Amino acid sequence: MQSAKQKLSDMASTAKERMVICEARATEKAEQAMARTKEEKEIAHQRRKAKEAEANMDMHMAKAAHAEEKLMAKQSHYHVSQGHMTHPAPTPAPAPVTGHGYRQNPPGVTTVPPPAAYPPPPTGPHHHPYGNV
Repeated sequence: MQSAKQKLSDMASTAKERMVICEARATEKAEQAMARTKEEKEIAHQRRKAKEAEANMDMHMAKAAHAEEKLMAKQSHYHVSQGHMTHPAPTPAPAPVTGHGYRQNPPGVTTVPPPAAYPPPPTGPHHHPYGNV
């Protein structure tokens, strides 16, 4: 049942994408008819391509949501408490550290954890287990 629902939802998302693309093409033709210069025609063309790309992205996001709904319906018996222990929600994974050199990381990502992540340095005299080494 969920597979049929997912297929219908995917078909609806694809139809919506096609409508947006058709509308973008019609808008492009109208803008190009009113355009006076070659640059204005190019701008209209680029706007159409941007609208098509956005519609394509929206369709793929919707398809991913439909697949997730199908998976959640398939696994719903794992989350319902029927005298069994329910599974805890998974903890989100920390953001991966990418790159190891100058200007290798995206903005806001560092290769060194913040100072609060390290234990504080020892205070007072240092006692080594084998004497003063």
